[in-house]
Amino acid sequence: MSEIVFLGTGGGRFATIFQSRNTGGIYVEGSLNIHIDPGPGALVGLKKENIDPTKTDAVLVSHRHPDHYTDTEMMIEGMTHGCTKKRGMLVCSKSVADSISDYHKSFTDVRIANPDETITAGELSIISTSSFHSDPTTVGFKIKTKNGIISYISDTELQQKIVDEHRDARILILCVTRPLKSRIKWHICTEDAAEIIGKIKPELAVITHFGMKILEEDPEYQAEWLQKNTGIKTIAAEDGMRIKIGEGIEVM
Repeated sequence: MSEIVFLGTGGGRFATIFQSRNTGGIYVEGSLNIHIDPGPGALVGLKKENIDPTKTDAVLVSHRHPDHYTDTEMMIEGMTHGCTKKRGMLVCSKSVADSISDYHKSFTDVRIANPDETITAGELSIISTSSFHSDPTTVGFKIKTKNGIISYISDTELQQKIVDEHRDARILILCVTRPLKSRIKWHICTEDAAEIIGKIKPELAVITHFGMKILEEDPEYQAEWLQKNTGIKTIAAEDGMRIKIGEGIEVM
């Protein structure tokens, strides 16, 4: 059994500045505990959800924009028990690796994530995937678990390569910063998400990382539109939402 916890569902400059939604990223609990994109407030989100940061085994960071990576060094400190022992793994874009202090990097196994590379960690495989974003080193992630693949598509423009790389996802998590009829460069809007979801056909699609405009226009409406137009069960994540993955998928 794996469980996905949404510590934060906000993204973009102003949703982050005003904390219109929390921005602590996503936590996957299972045979290994993984924190994805620990943005501002990651530790606060963990405390709120009663998750022990010292039990984290890997931190995955897609790119060096504040809403995705700000709390990375603090998560390394948690993972390494206050930098008292070398422990765990940081899997991240080159831009993030270049930004983290040498002190923090010395206490964990740092892997620079390049598309199409696989890292084995215990019972899991972590595959880095392509992104097309203003930070050219940005990546997405696929986490292969006993209960299927959890795919995470970070900030990116729509490209066929992304669809191809995530076709086997059981749960597809997409950073959708913009609503219908509101596309901007380097990011996914609702229409882009529909194309991705419709081609990949996961068992469940989850949209998250909402900017101010999509929050104003209601993420729930965007998810309903996506489900109607793709035929795939689609939900809008909420802060604190949990998804349990076993033989079935349960949203809590």
